[in-house]
Amino acid sequence: MSGQCHHHCHHGEVNEKSVKMLILSFVVNMLLSIAEIIGGIFSGSVALVGDALHNTSDALSILIAVIAFKIGNKKASSKYTYGFKRAEIIGGFVNLILLFISGCYLLIEGIGRLIQPGQIEGMMIVWISVLALAVDIFTAKISHHDSDHNTNMKMVFIHNLADVFGSIGVIISGICVVWFEIYSIDGVVAIVIAFYMIFQSIITFPKIVNILMNAAPDNIDIEQVKECILEIKDVKNVHHIHLWSISDNNIALECHVESCNIDVVSIIASRLEDRFGINHCNIQVEKTFCGECCHL
Repeated sequence: MSGQCHHHCHHGEVNEKSVKMLILSFVVNMLLSIAEIIGGIFSGSVALVGDALHNTSDALSILIAVIAFKIGNKKASSKYTYGFKRAEIIGGFVNLILLFISGCYLLIEGIGRLIQPGQIEGMMIVWISVLALAVDIFTAKISHHDSDHNTNMKMVFIHNLADVFGSIGVIISGICVVWFEIYSIDGVVAIVIAFYMIFQSIITFPKIVNILMNAAPDNIDIEQVKECILEIKDVKNVHHIHLWSISDNNIALECHVESCNIDVVSIIASRLEDRFGINHCNIQVEKTFCGECCHL
């Protein structure tokens, strides 16, 4: 006797209103980045240009998130049978590479400015950074709305919140130039922003690679999952267990269960979702152990 059950539901979905607000946030951030780049060139501030690069990276992150949400909501097809949720992860990987490259460029520029400080226009930096701070607070508030239940939105919020502190750092840099004529602070702020960008890209890299490689989520112990299934009445054995993430909020499991009661399928699926958040189960029930038929 054998049977299969597919148990699937979605958590942490972002609604259309939030997506529209993200689009607005993207437009505002891109306009701000253009203003910061122009201001950085005319004022001679590498920190302001660095904040613009970071802001541009975050704006692209928002755009990628919007595209991913749009693609991810498409229905599964005969070719893409799991749907398009992994588009978010692919988009995040592209954004991570852009973030790392921008951080490395900014680090080189910041070190150069420390070695050879240049004259910069402090007041221009302050006024543009005040504008940037206002925009950063606005965009952080937008992304915060869904950040408590959607990982992608949470990452956007964290980046926007970091922009707030980045803008404060550039304001401090401008004030140091105006009041104390300390021009080297511009390079210091640029390096701090660069280290943050590089650090974020490095710590995010393993998570994205793990999802793309179909690795089991870090927060779920596969042995505990096995024990959970074996605790259920009428389940004699469980094997051929595969656990992976389809996307940030969609965790899948495949397994063979030895049992004479096919009704255990719905019980297993429900219990795995409640205890581990596994929301897509493919469970095959067998009357006897299938032995060497499982090669994966």
